[in-house]
Amino acid sequence: MDEEVMTTHIIIHDLELSLRRYLSLSSRAKMDPAIKSELERYGDNIPFRAVTNHTQSTWARTFHSSPELFIQPESIEEVEKVVNLARRCRRRITTVGCGHSPSNITCTSSWLINLDNFNKILSANRETGVVVMQSGIRLYSVGEQLDAVGLAMPNLGSINHQSIAGAISTGTHGSTLRHGILSSSILSLKITLSNGKTQTCSPDENEELFRASLISLGAIGIITEITFQAVPAFTLSWEQTVDTDLRMMNNWDKTLWTQTEFVRVWWFPYTRRAVVWAAEKTDLAPLPPPKSYYDAWLGYHVYHNLLALGQYIPRILPWVEWFVFGMQYGFANGSKSSAIQPSRQALLMNCLYSQFVNEWAIPISKGPEALKRLSSWLNHLTPDDPDYVAHGIPFSAEGLYVHAPVEVRVTETSNSLTPRPHLDPTCTEEATLYLNATLYRPYDQDPPCHARYYQGFEFLMRELGGRPHWAKNFETTGAEIEEMYGEKLVEWRNIRNDADPEGMFVGEWHRRFIMGDGPRLALEEVEIGRKKFRKGGVLVEGVVGGFADGSESGESFDMLRATTPPLLNIFLRVKEERCFALLRWIEIRG
Repeated sequence: MDEEVMTTHIIIHDLELSLRRYLSLSSRAKMDPAIKSELERYGDNIPFRAVTNHTQSTWARTFHSSPELFIQPESIEEVEKVVNLARRCRRRITTVGCGHSPSNITCTSSWLINLDNFNKILSANRETGVVVMQSGIRLYSVGEQLDAVGLAMPNLGSINHQSIAGAISTGTHGSTLRHGILSSSILSLKITLSNGKTQTCSPDENEELFRASLISLGAIGIITEITFQAVPAFTLSWEQTVDTDLRMMNNWDKTLWTQTEFVRVWWFPYTRRAVVWAAEKTDLAPLPPPKSYYDAWLGYHVYHNLLALGQYIPRILPWVEWFVFGMQYGFANGSKSSAIQPSRQALLMNCLYSQFVNEWAIPISKGPEALKRLSSWLNHLTPDDPDYVAHGIPFSAEGLYVHAPVEVRVTETSNSLTPRPHLDPTCTEEATLYLNATLYRPYDQDPPCHARYYQGFEFLMRELGGRPHWAKNFETTGAEIEEMYGEKLVEWRNIRNDADPEGMFVGEWHRRFIMGDGPRLALEEVEIGRKKFRKGGVLVEGVVGGFADGSESGESFDMLRATTPPLLNIFLRVKEERCFALLRWIEIRG
């Protein structure tokens, strides 16, 4: 490297350090005096990595919030310090990873912890497959690092952007009858509770806390470390076939789900076709998938703009389904494509655009009935149609046009030997079928079919004995969820309340769906308002210790806020935004 280039790198490095120092000091300067006072009482050298100017958005940009503090700890000691400080300052804590859940479960106006910098694999034993990792590591990084030592995750969902803690906390799953949900591979974990202490739990130690934390929904504590059972790295040979949905359903109870280790289906309601994707382990050399216009720039934008046109002319959506997916998979029944890829690549799919996702778990035996009834409803089928069945959905589909496909996946947990999470949505008597009704939000605009489609879809799922996927969009009531889970939900609440009696990890989403009608907890966050966000979606505002009518308790963090002059706040924010822009430029330049 010549002297001029080296000098430039040094200058950029010094600029980066100065910018980060300024942002740290700026955030500290604007921090609530009560928090600064408590922070100064700590005589340790443990960092408190917090900023005050963060806006948190879900990946789909459906919900946004402005936390008082955005904190990125890098060690268990830092996590424990955050929890202890929050308890003393009477704050709620929310933990977020990539924000891939499109609901408001991670929205907060209090403290938001992100573990992206708490992301190391601590050990990986190639002989036993036992891997110990920090909880903030993303699944794509897990896959890459395990592959380097000849290991792999036994199963994956459709995406790998989530943190490992977020994936297990919401019941993430893949599509195979030979594996359960992701949490079934967890051997033990460490979780920091509201008392600031980190506990280890496993099937042999603190088993009830372990079972509750496997699907914790972020309401029990902060998962900090995970011990995971990996498998030897493997390659998958996959083939996908386009055919009529009738052929797929006729094969339902025969070999559809058992033909290979991994099977998933994309169902297209208007063309009444299905793509069956089947993959098996192989020792063959990799073979890349065929190139498709759909995966390129042109296809991406053509489809996006057709969806946008469908916002104004919804009746074109059946034609869009026929055209786009015919171009992608083939217009002729029997069209096939195939590839050979490492499992960490083969099991994934491109989620494309901002979207709502509403996924339910139902008994696998109910699958054909569910798809036929949904098809009859969406297609307005009459008794003279050979595919007609009485749909029984008490909502009109007149003028209703939806997006495709519906993702169809399976998992098997009824014979699992690992402890079953209290809030596991899968079936106990037979294998589980997942139906995922996706609705895209072209250019971040909600589709007009959103409310009525999901109203009808959820009615059907409930009637078939279904339970919603915790990380997705659903409007089923808390009372209905109590019926679905019964004593298991009561047990989970009891464990949660013992671990966090003041509700440090409880927010509006938890109260609405799983906490019941009991009294508000001291640190529980209450939603006090929503407003349209400038970039689409809604901005959620909450208050700790407050009430839904906007009144406040003596522990409301709004009563403790510093009174920084508004003009000074604006000035500091503008300066910080410029600093963040410079930092992004530095990161891009490398």
